[in-house]
Amino acid sequence: MGFLNNTTVTVDAILTKKGRELLAQGTEAFNITKFALSDDEVDYNLFDVTHPNGSDSFGKVIENMPLLEAIPDENHVMRYKLMTLPKNTIKMPIVSVSIDSITFNASEGVNQPARLVTATTANVTDSSYTFILHDQSVASMTVSEGAGSGVGATTPFFLGEDDAPNSKTVVATSVNINVGAPVNNVKATQLTIIGNDTGATKSITITNNVTIASLRSR
Repeated sequence: MGFLNNTTVTVDAILTKKGRELLAQGTEAFNITKFALSDDEVDYNLFDVTHPNGSDSFGKVIENMPLLEAIPDENHVMRYKLMTLPKNTIKMPIVSVSIDSITFNASEGVNQPARLVTATTANVTDSSYTFILHDQSVASMTVSEGAGSGVGATTPFFLGEDDAPNSKTVVATSVNINVGAPVNNVKATQLTIIGNDTGATKSITITNNVTIASLRSR
């Protein structure tokens, strides 16, 4: 990842492998239908209300900050997306989950109890959540409560090329995460939770230590 000279470059974009395939098919196949905006590179602590040149200069330092170079990996960019909230909102929504991380221990094998993941939102209410399990080879996900309640996430979330084919997305208020099949090697993935009304997000790590070798040694 690098920085761009924002005095000469206004837009910097790169295509994923799928994007290049569509572009090669022609402009009709390459059709952008969704996009998201973020402010990853902005440090709002630099907004200086004591600037001697007055209010027009309060945000000068922020405006002159370098822009991040585009990369197609949402684990590193587009982590702080802009969202639309009610006009009179005075506090940002914060999604909290009932569990900070999930680890399936090798000693318990594949017959482990499911981990319940419940989401809540502080400051603004979300009626339901979009749960995105990035890689189903690590664990499985089923709806616990609120199956299909409400619409999906209003804030776009774009999975990487490696995650997208193996991902699963559900709309609910809570989900169960199960260990699934044993893996060849210890694997980890992410569970992303998006508030469907606010667009606020939260991610937790899921680790599967139940390997084929560990089952054979029991």
